Amino acid sequence: MEIKNIKTFGDLKKANYKSKSIKDELRDNLIEKIKNNETTFEGVHGYENTVIPELERAILSRHNINLLGLRGQAKTRLARLMLNLLDEYIPYVEGSEINDDPFNPISRYAKELIKEKENDTPISWLHRSERFAEKLATPDVTVADIIGDVDPIKAANLRLSYADDRVIHYGMIPRANRCVFVINELPDLQARIQVALFNILQEGDVQIRGFKLRLPLDIQFLFTANPEDYTNRGSIVTPLKDRIGSQILTHYPNDIGTARQITEQEAKVLENQKKSVVVPDLAKDLLEQIVFEARDSEYIDAKSGVSARLSITAFENLLSTAERRALKAGDEKTTIRLSDFVGVIPSITGKVELVYEGEQEGAAVVAYNLIGEAVKSLFENLFPKIEKLKKQEEEGPYDDVVSWFFNQKDGFELLDDLRDKEYKSILDAIAPLDDLLGEYQSNLSKADSYFMKEFVLWALVEHKLLSKFRFTEGTQFKDPYGSFISGI
Repeated sequence: MEIKNIKTFGDLKKANYKSKSIKDELRDNLIEKIKNNETTFEGVHGYENTVIPELERAILSRHNINLLGLRGQAKTRLARLMLNLLDEYIPYVEGSEINDDPFNPISRYAKELIKEKENDTPISWLHRSERFAEKLATPDVTVADIIGDVDPIKAANLRLSYADDRVIHYGMIPRANRCVFVINELPDLQARIQVALFNILQEGDVQIRGFKLRLPLDIQFLFTANPEDYTNRGSIVTPLKDRIGSQILTHYPNDIGTARQITEQEAKVLENQKKSVVVPDLAKDLLEQIVFEARDSEYIDAKSGVSARLSITAFENLLSTAERRALKAGDEKTTIRLSDFVGVIPSITGKVELVYEGEQEGAAVVAYNLIGEAVKSLFENLFPKIEKLKKQEEEGPYDDVVSWFFNQKDGFELLDDLRDKEYKSILDAIAPLDDLLGEYQSNLSKADSYFMKEFVLWALVEHKLLSKFRFTEGTQFKDPYGSFISGI
């Protein structure tokens, strides 16, 4: 159908256009996508077998929907992606404030215009991108904002009495007629405002001041809410919950692979950063493992959640840390080092809510310890498990590395801003590390092997086989008992 040739109501009838409600529109287009095995919510990962099937069932049931989950669980993204299930264009009565369907007008303006001009009524077309309205629920939101109020200026200009419904100024919800309307953080909306939504959801009635209006609005409502809000800031009133057809629980990624996919998709990385900074696979896994450790940490409030934005901003900070180091050193290209992870601490401290014990430790200390815990967790998947109890005569796979440090009376230092050449030569001096990697990680590339070497040192520290001291310019590794034995 060539919409540019359809400019009047008569043209629309001749084209045999069939009008449908937005819920039917979403349902029909979803059915087509499912039949054609198309992806319905592009760019959302980890929900393929959980959230998305439930969301599709709610759309097929023509329900209003509440997405309930912690921060950073793609609730708003899912809401915005529903636009892809709408028709590309829909017709509306030209000049209508509330996108009146010419076949089913609901405003006084549209009804009078169609009555006057009939088939000559001018028609405009609304693109799917314009059919999304979003409101963040804040304590200052009023009924006038979302539903409407009497406009005294309009009444004065048109010389109308307050009894005339033309003096009404429509709020966001009526103006979102035939659109997807999202209210974010619903529990933050005052109870009296939530009450105002009752009739709109169930009967389609709009109540503005003393007017008896019958506006059967055609809206797909989608709400988002955080379980934490139910106790900390507010709640969803029971009658409103009763009128929401489906409540769907969102969640964080269940595995590192999915989390990496999300981070790499969402992180804003410049092309020259991609060319100048090489990121080993293990570094990407370690970054995601830090977030997994944070969600399980006794120092972090689990009810508040740890957003997926933590790993996204941390990845951006990680690249910038390496980029800055390379710029200072004059290297055109560099590889991520484990010491660069100190640069992601600001991304962690600003995105976690600490419990009392965490506040006592300090946000920076908690963040630094999370890096160590993540190293420890991943190490067990890559190398033999370190047995705490073993017979004295038995040799372990890490004995040679620990012995090397025992002979370093002044310790072993890795400075943060070393040039790549110097950094590699210092790590190459630890010959037992090459033997260890050769036996258990022989498939590593040359570039990745240096990250792995530093990773092994951090892991041995976490297992108390080495000690580590962080100073302003870098990190010092030592044998934990060598100094006592030698008398230093």
